[in-house]
Amino acid sequence: MIIELPQVGESVTEGVIGAWLKSVGDRVERFDPLVEVVTDKVNMEMPAPASGTLTAILAGEGETVPMGTPIAEMETDAAEPQAQATSSEPPAPSAPPPSSEASAADRIGTLMTDVAPVGPTGSGGPISADPPPKPTRESSRKRYSPAVLRLADERGIDLNVLDGIAGTGRDGRVTLKDVRAFIERRESEPAPEPPPAAPPSPEPPSADAGDERRVPLSAVRRIIAQNMVRSASEIPQAWTLVEVDVTALVARRRAIRDEFQAREGIAITYLPFVIKAVAESLKENPALNSSWDGDAIIYKRRINIGIAAAAPDGLVVPVIRDADMMSVAGLARRVAELTDRARNGRLRLEDVTGGTFTLNNTGALGSVLSQPLVNPPQAAILTTETIIRRPVVVGDDGIAIRSMMNMCMSFDHRIMDGAEASAFINAVKARLEAVGEDTGVY
Repeated sequence: MIIELPQVGESVTEGVIGAWLKSVGDRVERFDPLVEVVTDKVNMEMPAPASGTLTAILAGEGETVPMGTPIAEMETDAAEPQAQATSSEPPAPSAPPPSSEASAADRIGTLMTDVAPVGPTGSGGPISADPPPKPTRESSRKRYSPAVLRLADERGIDLNVLDGIAGTGRDGRVTLKDVRAFIERRESEPAPEPPPAAPPSPEPPSADAGDERRVPLSAVRRIIAQNMVRSASEIPQAWTLVEVDVTALVARRRAIRDEFQAREGIAITYLPFVIKAVAESLKENPALNSSWDGDAIIYKRRINIGIAAAAPDGLVVPVIRDADMMSVAGLARRVAELTDRARNGRLRLEDVTGGTFTLNNTGALGSVLSQPLVNPPQAAILTTETIIRRPVVVGDDGIAIRSMMNMCMSFDHRIMDGAEASAFINAVKARLEAVGEDTGVY
């Protein structure tokens, strides 16, 4: 059987082989994690499509390959029943070809091409149909991926030390992330007392020793870099900024905060109110909910808002689908769910695909002004900045302390001009400034 890199989404054209979780010659059970694949949307563990033995690895770790490319070969257990059949039994004259046991959902997107099964060689005696026992948690702990072994060799880590690391992978498997965390802990610990110093060397040490540390790019960081270069080099981006008086929004959130926490079990933030305003404004300004397609502009009927979030391995953008159909409370629940998945590395492919517009809450990082890069192939990205209380002119000649927030937006100048961009961002501003005591949450 030839195993191909699965097509995981229409906008995903290639993936990076992060780490092989099985080695050539290893016994593999169906649905066991086979290889870590990193795309510009999500990291995932690709499961084995069948039970058998891994016979060849065709794509090495760190290699970028297009979707549908053969990445491995395995000998499946499908050959065993065929080998046991006696030649005296006539074949069925018009038997249909055997169907795969796994449905498309079971394979989790795994695309594979079956080849003619090869019968086992040897004495020709009967072969047991019973599969070997599944490895226990303790035995699987000691089967390290090539990436883990390579890093351990580079950093001089004894494999006996790896056996003592509490693995976060499936069945307690020690992952590359676990080894890196172990190395960071070890480097942060104070160095042991050195033995009595030997006579000093006549030659002084190198002047640049210890001045820098080279860290190879992770697969996630490499893909983020590629996307940002694509955004900056392919999209002619313009930028705009408006100030928003969110004094009433601050008061509304404060008024419902305790009740919402008790009822929903999650905190209510400003972000769901902003998402609601953005979704409603996108309905009025469809150019912002579109994408460039060479000789045409594609306007999206659904409003799927991506929320940029920091994850352990880098920035991810989980998507809230049909955000315009949800209440503020529903958006808050969805944000909390996706944020939790992102922080714990449990995002699914459907959580990060299909976005039509991106919102980034850079204010949570203390930023008051930012210039984001458009997330290809979308038309624009909006950031909300830190809310700051400051004196503002109100009315004709009055001055009052108000809660002010900047909103910054970058947009694709091929798709729209300043008039369309300004109409949209001012529509969001008007909705946020219109929040009051009677603004609905549910």
